[in-house]
Amino acid sequence: MPSDHLWRAQYIGMHSTDQGGPYRDSITRICADICSSYLPLFILCPNGRMNNGLNRDRWIPNVFSPYQSIPDKIKKQYQFVGQLMGMAIRRKHYLDLKFPNLLWKQLVHESITLEDIESIDVQSFTMINEIEKTMKQMESIENIDELFSSMMGDLRFEVVSSAGQTYEIIPDGKEVLITTKNFRDYCHTYREYRLNEFQRQIEFIRQGLYNIVPGCYLTLFTAHELEEAVCGKGHIDIELLKRNSSYGGDYSIDSPTIQQFWTVISDMMNEEQKKLFLIFVWGRCTLPNRDEDFTTQFTISPYDIDDGDVDKTLPNSHTCSFALDLPRYSTADIMYERLNYAITYCSSIDGDGMINDIPAAPEFDSDLSASEQ
Repeated sequence: MPSDHLWRAQYIGMHSTDQGGPYRDSITRICADICSSYLPLFILCPNGRMNNGLNRDRWIPNVFSPYQSIPDKIKKQYQFVGQLMGMAIRRKHYLDLKFPNLLWKQLVHESITLEDIESIDVQSFTMINEIEKTMKQMESIENIDELFSSMMGDLRFEVVSSAGQTYEIIPDGKEVLITTKNFRDYCHTYREYRLNEFQRQIEFIRQGLYNIVPGCYLTLFTAHELEEAVCGKGHIDIELLKRNSSYGGDYSIDSPTIQQFWTVISDMMNEEQKKLFLIFVWGRCTLPNRDEDFTTQFTISPYDIDDGDVDKTLPNSHTCSFALDLPRYSTADIMYERLNYAITYCSSIDGDGMINDIPAAPEFDSDLSASEQ
């Protein structure tokens, strides 16, 4: 096993030999599971679920009752997430984790603000802000208690969490009606709950992170710097990849096919497609941040077809060696179509023992096209 690998990846029922590709792919798949509903650790933020506001693609820690302990199994899983972060910092194998700024801030002991909460839940404080505004307008009214009671109804010392559950925010809060005398306490307690809603979960992540990276070292980071150290840059830097590429056979930087390739990757693919392309050729969806962090160059070699239509052939990839066998397509549009199909349907780590069983593409010669990982 390579010295920079923490484990050897072997996919059950699949034909793969881990020389690097399956290991990188396993980390990519772990990240995909973390930021999903597959595990009970994180949930899509309220803005994402309501399709409203900013940061709709951010995943927040799952919510647990403030008066109950978080199960030990869940604690250990959060700690493992922190250990993965530490691994990313030390090994520079960046993670595709879509966490909001408030999580990174708490990991480096920066204070979370109301604006941080609103950035993932635009409606988080709407109700209590309206209560305060209305109370200020009603200060001079004589029968304010009666009006307040009719307006608030049966509202009690409870809160709807970021996950949608209702929790008491003081002991026996469901028995305590909100009145003109205690509504300020309610607003304060409500805000405090929202500011600290994820504190325990993020603390477990921090514990795992500190197991790998000393806490004194992490105090040097801002929240943004920590996120970049764990996740890399927020976009795929094609010029960085280009500088760290080499060419096999008779391909060179000036070859027409290579010129087409960089046009397709740079100008015709969106950010998500670029991530899928990296997974296809390298088993990971992020690039190193700097030239000196590349441990191997991306190699593009010819994929010559002796019999058949080249334009109907899919490219081959070798994730262990970060390599692509690229046919000499006749146009950039055809290259885009074939690459897009390959990165979408042919990224299975299953090429060391047999050709992938991939969906047949219309008019493609699928027996000539496989993704060898």
